Amino acid sequence: MTTEPTHLADLTATRLTAGYAAGEFTPVEVARAALERAEAAQAATNCFTRIDAEPALAAAAESAERWRRGAPAGPLDGVPVTVKDLILTRGTPTLRGSRTVRAEGPWPEDAPSVARLRESGAVFLGKTTTPEFGWKGVTDSPRHGVTGNPYDPRRTSGGSSGGSAAAVALGAGPLSLGTDGGGSVRIPASFCGIFALKATYGRVPLYPASPFGTLAHVGPMTRDAADAALMLDVISGADWRDWSQLGPATGSFRAALDGPVAGLRVAYSPSLGWDVPVAPEVAAAVRSAVEVLAGLGAHVEEADPGIADPVAAFHVLWFSGAARVVEHLDEADRALLDPGLAEIVAQGAGYRALDYLAAVDTRMALGQAMGRFHDTYDLLVTPTEPITAFEAGVEVPAGSGHTRWTGWTPFTYPFNMTQQPAATVPCGVDADGLPIGVQLVGARHADALVLRAAHALYEAGAAAIPAPPAP
Repeated sequence: MTTEPTHLADLTATRLTAGYAAGEFTPVEVARAALERAEAAQAATNCFTRIDAEPALAAAAESAERWRRGAPAGPLDGVPVTVKDLILTRGTPTLRGSRTVRAEGPWPEDAPSVARLRESGAVFLGKTTTPEFGWKGVTDSPRHGVTGNPYDPRRTSGGSSGGSAAAVALGAGPLSLGTDGGGSVRIPASFCGIFALKATYGRVPLYPASPFGTLAHVGPMTRDAADAALMLDVISGADWRDWSQLGPATGSFRAALDGPVAGLRVAYSPSLGWDVPVAPEVAAAVRSAVEVLAGLGAHVEEADPGIADPVAAFHVLWFSGAARVVEHLDEADRALLDPGLAEIVAQGAGYRALDYLAAVDTRMALGQAMGRFHDTYDLLVTPTEPITAFEAGVEVPAGSGHTRWTGWTPFTYPFNMTQQPAATVPCGVDADGLPIGVQLVGARHADALVLRAAHALYEAGAAAIPAPPAP
């Protein structure tokens, strides 16, 4: 267990709502503290596309009155939240990191997850940065520039939800909504030292439908697993606009956190059985986290899932989606695109329908293989990333030999293809003080189990890492 923070901007959502109920502080005081941090985070890392101070304070005042009456709107009433700038927010432009998107409105709709947060009384601070249309695993865009890492702004925050990860890490609200099509909540959470969950596909309704199809998820990015469970209870509410939603959850994710870890069957796979050069400090930190699970009574065995790297099939699905994203643009607008995005768009536009269907076949076989694997193991544990954060403003680390972002993040995109729940938990820092993450993967629909195991790591102190420098 760690000592509780004393600054309002550093408290978890769970702690904030308890404080509101007890009259220790008000949503207005908390909103002011979070907005102050948001301005500082923006100056340090460029993690926001916009900060909406006046509407946030007005919403906080309304929340304070509800708490005064003892009638909060929901479990997140008065909690500051940020939203990745790929997700629709009523009355606010969603610019997607692209110079091709027109800012003028109207912007009449909330995405389902935003609507559920608004109904619960959350206080929206602003929109966070993304690479153009969320296409890569780092956060820089033609429209908004480069987002740096809270631990070292010269390093990348990861992506594509890099702005959200930086904002949460620096105290600009304890909760953020991100998206994940190939690792996009887990990559930046690992690099920035926070928690993130990509829940089972369909658990959080998504609208509009992503051009990347059923690879794309919306997920919570938070200070810890307990806050993510609380947030998932809210955002997993049904919404008819998503035809592929799973429907209402059968129970509370927050209530399921305190179930036992003892007896869980855990497969520890240092590299998924692939020839991936995992940095020694990363490998050591992840192994230590696995040892904590074993110490809590989990049955841990070193085992690989026996799958081949599906990167070629992922590229067909992902690059085709990118081509669909910009299909409507004319030649002048296409000239404004991120050059890397333009490259994969050209590649994606060249695939045949048969290429796409072959990639779907690979995806289905991968899902079957992982389903079989989870007959034996409840959880698969891997590094989230084989490396820590590298230079900001580039797609791949210098000298790595990789040509695309998927080359350095091999442990995330397979589980978008299989639609499994996957979370990242901070488990240490390297010699440069940069965070390291451990990834917990469960069978489809085992979101509560993944959250329970992650929560156990927090409760055991395994997720305690130094805070980033004050911006």
